[in-house]
Amino acid sequence: MPNQLLKRLAALKRQRNAVILGHNYQRPEVQDASDYTGDSLGLSRRAAETDADVILFCGVRFMAETAAVICPDKTVLIPDPNAGCPMANMATPRELEKAKAEHPDAAVVCYVNSSAEIKAMSDVCCTSANAVSVVKSIPEDREVLFIPDRSLGSWVAKQLGRELILWPGYCPTHHRILTKHVDAARRAHPNAEVVVHPECLDDVAAGADHVGSTSGMLRYCRESKADQFIIGTETGMLHPLRKENPDKEFFPAAELADCPDMKLTTIEKMVWSLEDLSYRVEVPPETAKLARSAIDRMLHTR
Repeated sequence: MPNQLLKRLAALKRQRNAVILGHNYQRPEVQDASDYTGDSLGLSRRAAETDADVILFCGVRFMAETAAVICPDKTVLIPDPNAGCPMANMATPRELEKAKAEHPDAAVVCYVNSSAEIKAMSDVCCTSANAVSVVKSIPEDREVLFIPDRSLGSWVAKQLGRELILWPGYCPTHHRILTKHVDAARRAHPNAEVVVHPECLDDVAAGADHVGSTSGMLRYCRESKADQFIIGTETGMLHPLRKENPDKEFFPAAELADCPDMKLTTIEKMVWSLEDLSYRVEVPPETAKLARSAIDRMLHTR
């Protein structure tokens, strides 16, 4: 990466009093240029705590929207406005309104991978890091409508031994990881532990040694006595794992688990974003007010 670009980015960050938040699935150079990296929950908490005037969110749109809801007095930017999330697009307000009418007493638990409009119609948000805790906090005699990720919802249901109403959404990137890929990786690396994300298909998660969010993966691999790991999530996660554990080896469960939206962000676009204060992510006040309640409950659930 040309030094002049990174120097320009650093100068703009000081000039704008900006903080750069980078998701674990971003390109390695974008993660390295970020002030903080992490999963959705960790970055949401960083956004809530920052005293910066500008938040440059290197992730996808729903993440930047969440930051805009949490920090209405900040300027929230996303380097590429086309960085969306197919899973988030699988739940629309009209569809959710219909489902709520069919289950009027159900608590709506909304995975953070969703639009601000969907969050505003939900009782509480969750991330993969705290989904089990969030659902556990809801009385067992109350129905739970879990949206939009059926794979995460299915995994949570199994952890709690509880039936959930699952939305038919999913992450196309994680669903590209199949058991045949994991089996092939195990044959190639027989001493490796398999660590996967709960957005993976049920049979992939069932065959893993550990299932967890990206922050959970970091913690597990740091503490494990194993020195080789097969990682079943978006391939960008290999960078922070290798960076934090230079004495251990990490292999992708499937090379094709690459999210095109996450990879839209580049250093050049980060520079342009801070130069022009674009692209701003804003949420209508009424939507933000309702979404904030669901997000706040997420942030306060451990």
